[in-house]
Amino acid sequence: MIAELTLNSERGKARALIEESGLVFEDDADVTLGLYEDEKLIATGSRAGDILKMLAVAPNHQGGPALGELVTGLVMNGRQAGHESLFVYTRPEHAMSFRALNFSLLASQEQAALLEYGKGLAGWLESQRNLVRPGVNGAVVVNCNPFTKGHRYLIENAARQVDHLYVFVVREDRSAFPFAVRYRLVEQGARDIANAILLDTSRYIVSAATFPTYFLKKDDPAARIQMELDVILFAAKIAPFFGITRRFVGTEPNDPLSDAYKETMRRLLPDYGIGLVVIERARGAAGVISASKVRELVGRGDFAALADHVPATTLAWLESDAARPIRERLARRNEMSA
Repeated sequence: MIAELTLNSERGKARALIEESGLVFEDDADVTLGLYEDEKLIATGSRAGDILKMLAVAPNHQGGPALGELVTGLVMNGRQAGHESLFVYTRPEHAMSFRALNFSLLASQEQAALLEYGKGLAGWLESQRNLVRPGVNGAVVVNCNPFTKGHRYLIENAARQVDHLYVFVVREDRSAFPFAVRYRLVEQGARDIANAILLDTSRYIVSAATFPTYFLKKDDPAARIQMELDVILFAAKIAPFFGITRRFVGTEPNDPLSDAYKETMRRLLPDYGIGLVVIERARGAAGVISASKVRELVGRGDFAALADHVPATTLAWLESDAARPIRERLARRNEMSA
């Protein structure tokens, strides 16, 4: 019998089984299910958004139907919650068990594999087929929180070095500026760069599914694994579809996580025939241009200084009525950090 675990006593038993299986218990799940036999918990698993996690099966029930029953219950729960695709991290040696349950392998490295249930990646790539172009193609992946002259400098310089430049805007909505706003500001600010092709990353580049620590903890010990999975997924699945052979990044001297991610790309991308090109950060009158500095200036209401950091299209939006909620939120954040 499968049941949702809601009582503290039930969740305590699930935690014990998870930790006995050598996994780390994380208390951020939307739902935790338990599989019982003769009123004894023999398997447990959780769902956090569209990610299945903490799947553990008692030793004397491994190799049987327990995992399949548990995963089926979690998939049904996720579908009922509105998720068309679901992701799971597992050890590489367990990947075949999930493939037998209709999961597709997205990426794998020595310690972990990332798999997906549903046709999400295949469907997303097919929906972008009209953007495929022949030639020497490159890519940049940007969050643009918000779009600055630094982002513009990176895109402009990268575009000069390739026939077509794919500009992937991170879709994950965990930034001060929502995805729809960030995407529109990139679109407006880079419209005149003729060979730049703008698209979003969906759930497949720098997202909570492929690289959650990008948005969570900079010192998370799992960060290296997640960086590698994110880079491998891009290099093995996405880059070949678009014919991408170069990936461009800007220097990030004050961001250890971004610097580590760049080194991961430098190490892994050549194995897939992709070169990493590092472009020095743009500088304004006040020094290096950064989105964090822009957010600080917005919070202070210093629009005169902002003109040195952002294109006219971004500045116009920041001054508009539509941006008022973000201006107020950033002002409160400045007050709290003062």
